[in-house]
Amino acid sequence: MKNRVVITGMGVCAPNGVGLETFTEALKNGTSGITHHQILKDLNFSCQIGGIPKISEEKKREYFTDLQLRNFNASGILYGIIAGMDALNDSGLSIANQEDEPNWDLGIVFGVATSGVEKFRESIYKLDEGKVRRLGSTAVAQTMTSGVSAYLTGMIGAGNSVTTNSSACATGTEAILMGYERIANGQATQMLCGSTGEDGPYIWGGFDAMKVISYKFNHNPESGSRPMDSDASGFVPGSGAGAMLLESLESAHARGAKIYAEILGGSVNSGGHRQGGSMTAPNATAVRKCISKALENSTIDASEIDYINGHLTATIKDPDEIKNWTIALKRKGENFPYINSLKSLTGHCLAASGSIESVATVLQMKHNFIFGNKNCENLHPSIASLISSDSVPTEKISATIKTAIKASFGFGDVNACIIFRKY
Repeated sequence: MKNRVVITGMGVCAPNGVGLETFTEALKNGTSGITHHQILKDLNFSCQIGGIPKISEEKKREYFTDLQLRNFNASGILYGIIAGMDALNDSGLSIANQEDEPNWDLGIVFGVATSGVEKFRESIYKLDEGKVRRLGSTAVAQTMTSGVSAYLTGMIGAGNSVTTNSSACATGTEAILMGYERIANGQATQMLCGSTGEDGPYIWGGFDAMKVISYKFNHNPESGSRPMDSDASGFVPGSGAGAMLLESLESAHARGAKIYAEILGGSVNSGGHRQGGSMTAPNATAVRKCISKALENSTIDASEIDYINGHLTATIKDPDEIKNWTIALKRKGENFPYINSLKSLTGHCLAASGSIESVATVLQMKHNFIFGNKNCENLHPSIASLISSDSVPTEKISATIKTAIKASFGFGDVNACIIFRKY
């Protein structure tokens, strides 16, 4: 028998809200975090809008000492630490003192796509100028892929498995599943899981060159991200971090912890760049298999799904995703569950998307609502032919969500799907 796994803490650092309370209100009110960025215009980007969390210097000092902030220039690590530490504090777990042994029962899985790109650029210029001794002692920690996990373990004293995963846009959902498996199999008691995504021209430039991001709404940023809408013109880039403290049900009960939801199971797979799958396009068969396997691993029937938090990026692949959901769940028309996309409010936060969207999923379960799909005034006709428009609310509605499913599909033809149940 596997251990049951529950969520006892959450944290979020999103373009439309930093902290659970602010983020929850943004979801309820349909508040967008997408803004225009002059630097993108100056650099001749086609897409000059994006979602970036607003972090003041005072906010940084709630998590870092002045010494830690000296020469610090890694936005992904910043966002990850804010979300991760908030999740730990929200759970009520204590942090090991420096003189104590590490907490051998607590581990970390925190995913990234890149780490410290701005710091890396800064270091390259110094090296080219022959100033190697000016790099600073934290240049490596800020630019190594596992930097966010390394920073977090130093702050909380985690002594179990501490690692970083990277699976493009599936990273965050995969990280939560990795932590879930470790607890379910008895290898850890608590796991801090999440993912983080950086921002700026050096992260977003490649997508602009690929012409997969929105360029028609530079004058009206909040209208730019349009998942499932017929006027969608590509995704809007975003950034931030989400985190969850996962824990065995036995441990949560023993310490009287609050429980947000239970994780029933999930699945990860790859389409192998076959059957139409490629570096940038998903293999539809693999997507459906990932969803079906998540249901099987969670020992539930598709009819039990009340709500889907989709990947839905506002590209030409949105209708294909809806088609895959209808086939995998064997539900369509009026029988299709509610579905929405957080990307309408935050943009596509890339590696951070799965974790931020998982936090949003659980918050909706806890507070009994479904946030509206912003900018979806004209449901794509291919989607409208498959599911009822009532399944795609454009305004917040009250709803009891007992069972929710969250999926992420990433570049490289990788997929991750996770199922949450109200506790």
